[in-house]
Amino acid sequence: MSDILITDDEKDIRELISDILEDEGYTTRLAGTSSECMAQIEEEPPALMILDIWLKDSAMDGIDILKSVKRSHPDIPIIIISGHGNVEIAVAAIKQGAYDFIEKPFNIDQLTVVIKRAMETSRLRRENVDLKRGGAQAVEMVGESAAFRTLTSQIEKVTRSNGRIMLTGPAGVGKEVAARMIHADSPRASAPFVTVSSASVEPDRMEEVLFGREGGAGGVEQGLLEQANGGVLYFDEVADMPLGTQGKILRVLTEQQFTRVGGTQKVRVDLRVISSTNRDLDKLVEEGAFRSELYHRLNVVPLAVPSLEERREDIPVLARHFVQTLNREQGLPLRELSAEAEALLQTMLWPGNVRQLRNVVERVLILGDGTGPIEARELPGEGGAAEPDDGRVVLAGNLATMPLREARELFEREYLLTQINRFGGNISRTATFVGMERSALHRKLKSLGVVTSNRAGARVAHVDEQLRATA
Repeated sequence: MSDILITDDEKDIRELISDILEDEGYTTRLAGTSSECMAQIEEEPPALMILDIWLKDSAMDGIDILKSVKRSHPDIPIIIISGHGNVEIAVAAIKQGAYDFIEKPFNIDQLTVVIKRAMETSRLRRENVDLKRGGAQAVEMVGESAAFRTLTSQIEKVTRSNGRIMLTGPAGVGKEVAARMIHADSPRASAPFVTVSSASVEPDRMEEVLFGREGGAGGVEQGLLEQANGGVLYFDEVADMPLGTQGKILRVLTEQQFTRVGGTQKVRVDLRVISSTNRDLDKLVEEGAFRSELYHRLNVVPLAVPSLEERREDIPVLARHFVQTLNREQGLPLRELSAEAEALLQTMLWPGNVRQLRNVVERVLILGDGTGPIEARELPGEGGAAEPDDGRVVLAGNLATMPLREARELFEREYLLTQINRFGGNISRTATFVGMERSALHRKLKSLGVVTSNRAGARVAHVDEQLRATA
């Protein structure tokens, strides 16, 4: 970003500065009066401003413009130039937020050096803020299942557009990771990615957090909307946003501008909005807990992020990925997965989804006592229930209280459901693993009321209660 706005009432000076800067590779815009200057800023904020103190035939002088710009766009570096320079004017300009003050006639080399330093300082400040927000995190989703491929295909289609996206799915599936992937591959990749945690911000502070605040002495505290300008604003669990704030966000999305708390001037922003939720927003709209207009503004492109239940094929891939990540980031042991551990991970219940899987892998690596393959006995619930080689199976839940026929039917149903989902709905692979002919497996599934259907682009097994009742 190298767009410089030059404001000076002397045409020869502003054109001379423009010619020199364009030779240096910058792009420039010119303004001769305060009204022209403010109109240029309103249309598109520049990366840097060169501003004369004294402007003939203007409603505002350079100091007035400086104050106004620093209220609306505090990150724009402003270099003040003046032919009537004195210490008092220079001090006043610096106090109001000017990057530097240069007296006319100025040395061109001096001006270009100051501009380069100002641009570099501004860039480093933006990068530092972005790093503190976590916007520069490396993001990666891994998987091989049909459900995963469907999601990544949809992500590829939306990255180049500017449409608003609503990510849905249960907690822990990786909705924020998906949002960061969209940002990382988009034209806005070099701009900020700012997360608004709708559930963690106190309702009475939400507006201040989003819109920022102006103090009585002219101080400005930027809100998250302003910090995300040019980039992506991510509303995490948007259903938890207070109703009063929802109406104001709706106006921001409509007008692309807002007023800071305690302020009067409009602040313009250019944002792409991505939202996520693990709740039924349609139901919340019906109940009056979420504004219908805001829902339709945010839900332009709906994307469903599949649960781990819908992509069990990916569990070994994800587990190995987490082992490598934790080794790289925390120095934990780089261990392989045994075939038994891999199979067990695919059959376990994962209500916490991908997040829970990562936690389990991390726990095993921390508490493990070796560098060899991770064994099934190291996984949660597997150690200590019985001797690993005594041939016993520990009955869980109310299975031990059932008659043999009911217990066998329940076991067979849950066992086959798990195996089919483990193999991504592939009946042939399931039959091979469980040691049955495919036709025999089909008959068994029908007798148990088990069917497969498409969910999130993958074949998923589930119980059809009507079929089960007639079996």
